[in-house]
Amino acid sequence: MRAGEAEINAAAEKAAAAFAAAGFPKMPARALMALVSSEDGSLTAAELAERLGVSAAAVSGAVRYLQTVGFVHRVSQPGSRRDLYALYDDEWYVVSMRKSPIYQSLAALTDATAEALPAGSAARSRVTEMGSFYRFLAARMPALLDDWEHQRAGGSRGVPSGEVLTGEVQAGEVLSKGGAA
Repeated sequence: MRAGEAEINAAAEKAAAAFAAAGFPKMPARALMALVSSEDGSLTAAELAERLGVSAAAVSGAVRYLQTVGFVHRVSQPGSRRDLYALYDDEWYVVSMRKSPIYQSLAALTDATAEALPAGSAARSRVTEMGSFYRFLAARMPALLDDWEHQRAGGSRGVPSGEVLTGEVQAGEVLSKGGAA
């Protein structure tokens, strides 16, 4: 292991654990963070297995999931039977969120569930609220991604690393640490 690699792997594993705690599947989270923290943003299945200390089958399932959600793609290497699993060039996370109809799909599924529940029931009310939340996210996601792209390009909308937002955010405003807009 190269100097500093253990620290990088430990930090990536800690980030992956946070992703998993937030609901992202554990192995795909570990594979994603291994790829993100690799110098080239790409690794072979064997390199992923070695870095993560897991089986080829575990890597296969993880990269299949990451391909499905649009975070990585497989790249053939001329003259080799080994493919690389690579992050998309630049802004892969933004592209994946713009292309993903996940919130609309979740809203439609929760709406169908609500329709199956008795009118006026507490369960129907909870499920209806869940659908409303997903529609809210779907409606707000484009503006949020625009704000991120603006910040990434050197604009001023955003929160510096390490700071946490408090209070409410209104259409593009970001509140300071102290809570004043």
